Amino acid sequence: MGKRLNNVKKGIDLLKEYKIEEAVAILKKSANTKFDETVELHFKLGIDPKQADQMIRGTMSLPHGTGKKIRLAVVCKGEKMLEAKNAGADIVGGQELIDEIALGKMDFDVLVATPDLMKDLAKLGKVLGPKGLMPNPKSGTVTFEVERAVKELKAGRIEYKNDPQGIVHLICGKAAFPENNLAENVKTAVETLTKNKPSSSKGIYMQSVTLSSTMGPGLKIFTEKQI
Repeated sequence: MGKRLNNVKKGIDLLKEYKIEEAVAILKKSANTKFDETVELHFKLGIDPKQADQMIRGTMSLPHGTGKKIRLAVVCKGEKMLEAKNAGADIVGGQELIDEIALGKMDFDVLVATPDLMKDLAKLGKVLGPKGLMPNPKSGTVTFEVERAVKELKAGRIEYKNDPQGIVHLICGKAAFPENNLAENVKTAVETLTKNKPSSSKGIYMQSVTLSSTMGPGLKIFTEKQI
């Protein structure tokens, strides 16, 4: 592993800030493992994570998706159940699905719920919370617009939020994506995070942006530093 990574790093300036297209081209050449590596972005933001008004959290729809297939479950009832199934949800249920989750059966990657069932689902915070599966209005996973939510999530809508160090990590595609598609996904992510700068954030906001694949080196991305 060490020898392979050292060979990959040859000819790459890890201190240089590359334009998005340049970084994507280098990343694709470097991703030479036997599997399709996931491409990630890491944003170091000039925010104070301890301040509630500086927390970064939301969703974005990448133009070319993430390349990751997700199993999506929807907790709803009545006509919304048919709506969820027709939209492409993998698992649909009401109270019976909530009961299964309570027993630890969680065969899904994302959970969507309608507001009228959140009272019962909220009781499972200790089960869903640690796994990052609790539906949340801010992430668009608590909604009566079930069809829209399911289709957007299946198409590649992702949730993002900063960690305690003020860093946002997100998936932006696969190494096998065409260069143009991957570059467009990266641009969308950078633009989205830039637009969401908290008004109370002072100093340089977009401190650093790093692009990497699962087994590749981190490549710094050039962005207009915001004061």
